[in-house]
Amino acid sequence: MDNRDLYSGMIRLHILHHAEHEAIFGAGMTEELARHGYKISPGTLYPILHGLEKRGYLKSENERSGRTARRLYKITSSGRRALNTAKLRVRELFGELIEGK
Repeated sequence: MDNRDLYSGMIRLHILHHAEHEAIFGAGMTEELARHGYKISPGTLYPILHGLEKRGYLKSENERSGRTARRLYKITSSGRRALNTAKLRVRELFGELIEGK
């Protein structure tokens, strides 16, 4: 059974969490998510990033370093509010799932 649909929301929260602490980019997030057990391809990640930006949770800008260009994503105030709300809901869910409350 493929559980990817169950994890899509957690992946979005991971992205917002990391974008809250520093600017992120696609390849870096692919590696970070892999460290947490999420094997995600660029073809899956970039639509997620674009969707979060379209919803106003992230904003992006191009950065060029020599011949290398990358798009950096930063959390917006709307993204920060959404993340804070999600943290409360995750704590509640964690209590039910893990602690049996």
